[in-house]
Formats: sequence, structure tokens, C-alpha cells
Amino acid sequence: MKLRPITELTDIYGMRVLVRASLDVPLSADGHIEDHFRISRAIATFSYLIERGARVIILTHLGRDPKNSTKPLCDVLQKYIPVQYIDDVVGEKALGAVTHMKEGAALMLENLRSCEGETKNDDAFAQTLASYGYFYVNDAFAVSHRAHASIVGIPKYLPSFAGITFMEEYEALSKAFVPDTPSLFILGGAKFETKEPLIAEYVHDYTNTFIGGALANDFLKGQGYEVGTSLLSTSDIAGNALLSQEGILLPVDVIAVSGGKKRIADIGAVQKDECILDVGPKTIEMLAPYIKNAKIILWNGPLGNYEGGYADATKACAKYIAESKAFSIVGGGDTIASIESLGLQDDFGFLSTAGGAMLDFLEHRTLPGIEAITKK
Repeated sequence: MKLRPITELTDIYGMRVLVRASLDVPLSADGHIEDHFRISRAIATFSYLIERGARVIILTHLGRDPKNSTKPLCDVLQKYIPVQYIDDVVGEKALGAVTHMKEGAALMLENLRSCEGETKNDDAFAQTLASYGYFYVNDAFAVSHRAHASIVGIPKYLPSFAGITFMEEYEALSKAFVPDTPSLFILGGAKFETKEPLIAEYVHDYTNTFIGGALANDFLKGQGYEVGTSLLSTSDIAGNALLSQEGILLPVDVIAVSGGKKRIADIGAVQKDECILDVGPKTIEMLAPYIKNAKIILWNGPLGNYEGGYADATKACAKYIAESKAFSIVGGGDTIASIESLGLQDDFGFLSTAGGAMLDFLEHRTLPGIEAITKK
């Protein structure tokens, strides 16, 4: 089984190529796009095709709301490539625009999720999209854990390839499977029940695994510590083998908040009316030598409630990793945002566009989107 990279597509002048891109970026309150990370990463694939005279049809989605328009994405992309926005997906307007495309031009269709057939992986919807092109390119690693029509449906009907960003993700994340020693896995975020299999597998592969974010609350509670009103997963992990697993590191202090007042509290000193929203400075100092000594660091998820404004620990961790000599692989929107806010993106080995897809790939070592375009 082998992925076919887009570089195998050479003689494509005048050919229509469908590109499933990962351009799901956060929108500001007034509908503007402020984070261009995923957009800038997608340019390489678009440019490769356009420079060879292909007619590029860009498929993507934006946010969870089907009513979100991709026009703001197109407005940003127009600064980099010749692209036209079409407010349609499978109607006559889209078909007409596709039919009359010029060589070396690109179209961006409307939000795929405005059509029910996308998330339902409707075969007729996939066939209609496939009819637009001669080739299909998946450059959307970040959504390739979804069995949606544009990810797994279209490849049934067209010769399929992996985009430049897709291949970069696949190759960089694959390096995490067999890490050099000593190694460090940092996992934040929430939902223990979904991340337990990943922790259970990688705790044996990595020298140390640090648990932060709301996940740490589950571990602390499971070990008998008071966590007050902190966010917890739905499952009680008391008695879970991971609680006594060698190599797992947990916070030694936290930022506890109650009634609008926050304080630094050692674990064991959190009150019943307090909520843990970040790890504390002692924890970061405890983590520092592990970061310094590691040859490879895998990091996904913030260490605190990043969206709630508790970003200090995450940013402090980012600074230590940036200063280390380790090859670092980082994913997750908030984690990447913290790195970019510090201007440290060039000091990391690889910044992934993926969050959930990264975790799924690490756990299963494949994704539905990979299977769909793999040459057998």
C-alpha cells in the first residue's frame, strides 16, 4: 500500500483537478479571518497545480455552521493565487463555472457542509463532485479522520493523490511512532475516554508522558486529590492502571479559581469551591528538564483553559520547547495559536494543521482519508 504524492501529477495542462483543502480557520465576531496558518500551508499544493496549467477546483468547509460562506477564505486566497469564488456546490452555477474554467485558474466552491450529502457521505453527492474533475487531490489531512463524501467518496471515482501539505503531515507525524530516547509526550485538552487508548499505547513508547489540561483533573481525582468544581470527563478513572503507570508526569501545582479570584495552589490544597484552569509555575519548572533532555517531543493540546484566557503555562511550555534541541511535533489549534502568538513557529520541528486527526492518526496509524487514496 502506498500513498501517491501530487508530484506524480506532471502532464496536467488543462486538466481539471479537485483539491480537498483544509481551510477551516476561526472567524472573528465580524466574520473576518485572522489566523492564516492553514491557508498559508495550503498554497503550495494550489501553486503546484496552477503553475502546470491545471484547472483547480477547491473544495473545503468552514466551521460547524453549514451557513458559513467560504467567500472570506477566497478573499484571502486571492492574495496568493488567481481564484474565483462560486456560491454553489453541485448546482447549475457550479457546473457552469467548472465547465468554462481557463488553464492555470482556480475556483473555490461554497462550503461543502452546506450540502447534507457531505457529512452523510452520500454517494450521489460524491459522484457529482467527482464529475467535475479528472483527478482528485486530498490536501486536507486535518479532516481526513472524517468519513465524509469529499474525503472518502470522491476517491472511488477518480485517480487520487496526496497533496504537498498532506504528505508533510503524514511523514512528520509518522516520525512519532518510534521516538528516539529520551522522549517526551505532552498531552492536554479534555475527554479522557477518547484519549485513554492513545495514552495507554504511547506511555510505553515514550520515556515520559506529561498530562495537562482537563485530562490532568481526571488523573488527580483518580489519585484521590480534591479537584473542586474542575472540568472532568464522564468516566471515573479510579482504579485505572494508568494512574500508577511509570513514566506519567502530572501537575504539582495548579491555578485554582473561585468567585473570580485565582491563586496558585499545590495539588492537595485545592478547595471544594475552586476550579482548576491551568497548571502552575512549579509544574512548568518540573517539566523543563524533561524538555531540555528530550530528543523528540510530541505535543497536542493546551495545558490549561486556553480559550478562557489561561494561556500562561502553555506559552511557557512553548518557550522551553523552542529553546530545546529536540525535534518537536506539535498539533492542536490552541497549541499552534500560542506558539504563533510568541513568534516561535520557526523554532519547532513541525507544526501540524491537524488536531483530532493528528490524535486519530497517532492512535490508529492511518485515517479513512489515507485509506481512500492509498494505491493498492
